[in-house]
Amino acid sequence: MTLYQPFLDYGISYMKSRLQLEDYPIPSGFESKSALVGKGKNQYEVVTTSYGFQSSKLRQIRAAHVQGGDSLQVLNFVIFPQLNYDLPFFGADLVTLPGGHLIALDMQPLFSNAEYQEKYTQPILPIFQAHQKYLPWGGDFPEEAKPFFSPAFLWTRPQETSIVENRVFAAFKEYLAAYLDFVEQAVAIADSQSLAAIESAQLKYIRYRAEKDPARGMFKRFYGEEWTEEYIHGFLFDLERKLAPAV
Repeated sequence: MTLYQPFLDYGISYMKSRLQLEDYPIPSGFESKSALVGKGKNQYEVVTTSYGFQSSKLRQIRAAHVQGGDSLQVLNFVIFPQLNYDLPFFGADLVTLPGGHLIALDMQPLFSNAEYQEKYTQPILPIFQAHQKYLPWGGDFPEEAKPFFSPAFLWTRPQETSIVENRVFAAFKEYLAAYLDFVEQAVAIADSQSLAAIESAQLKYIRYRAEKDPARGMFKRFYGEEWTEEYIHGFLFDLERKLAPAV
């Protein structure tokens, strides 16, 4: 059992308990990928496993799980809504490296106006505040990234693994439950102006995330540049590809 396997197992089973999930197509070659890294006694295997689902209101629910021993554990669990809903994105970045744990949990907003925050941030601020007592702010992050996060962004660097296993796991469960509450209540949007704004906001977010993906360097080191770029653009952040006109 690896550090983030319980998060992944819980996330999938909980979503299946509340939504009618279907498989989301994972391009060939990305379901699982492994590489031997290091040399001699320090050699170890890194395995990256991908998961994909979808539902009537959620375009893509996907996870990338990287397992490379005690000092390399990563779970990137992201939910992208269908383009006819104004739902935020759900994002969980759970990272363990030799230097420690990096945890980011949020419902990342499509828009930053007060009306949107009242609808999607205010209801989850009590959850954020309850967990922030035990999971203090993790320090600076890039200025250019700030528009893509909400005031309920839980960003922390816990020292002890036990805090990840208990406090972070509890926060993950509550954020996911609150997100699915939003999904249940979400009403499809038909107004063409609003739909265009949603598509534009989703594309802006996805282009930023694809361009700045912090895992790019790690994946390139393990699996090479060609695989990495195709994985990022063809699976992790694939909206632009999906919207491209068929040739």
